[in-house]
Amino acid sequence: MRKERQLAENVWYRVETSVNVGEPLFRLPEAKALFLGVLRETKERYGFGMRWLVIENGSVSFYIKPDDGLKLPLIMQWMKQTFSARLNVITGRLGHVWGERYDSEIMWEGPPEWAKEVDWAAAEAFVAATPIEEILTYKLSWGSPRTNGMATENRFLFTISPKPTSPPG
Repeated sequence: MRKERQLAENVWYRVETSVNVGEPLFRLPEAKALFLGVLRETKERYGFGMRWLVIENGSVSFYIKPDDGLKLPLIMQWMKQTFSARLNVITGRLGHVWGERYDSEIMWEGPPEWAKEVDWAAAEAFVAATPIEEILTYKLSWGSPRTNGMATENRFLFTISPKPTSPPG
C-alpha cells in the first residue's frame, strides 16, 4: 500500500523522480533541453521557487516551493505528462517515460544553504544552444524487463515542429 503523500502550505519539498527502468535518457542533450523547456513552462504556469536542479542520466532531483504547496501533485503530474507526450511525439516512441511515482519530502527547515536558486538564464542558454533535429542512437546494454537482458538499439528522431498539445489541466 502506498504511503500517503504529505502536503503543506508555504514549505519547500525535496523531489526526486526517475525515468522508466533506469533508461539513460538524459545522456541525450536534446532530452535535457526538452525537459528544461517543459520545466520552465511548468514554472510559468503554476509558479514556484526552485533550487538545486540536478538532471542525471536517468533521474531528476530538485527542491521546489510551490506558490500553493497543496498543488505539488498537480505540478508534477503536468510536468511529467507534458514531457512524456512531447518526447513521444518528437521521437516516435511509445509507452511510458517515467518510472514509479515521484518521491517528495517536506523540508520543514527549508533547503540546505548550499542549494542555490536555479539559474534559468543558463538553462535557457543551454536549451537555445542545443540542436533538436539530429538523429541520435544510443545502446541499452544492460538487462532490464524491457530489453530482456539483450542489448538493443533505439533511434530518436528529433525534429523542430510545433509543440504537441499539452495534457489537460
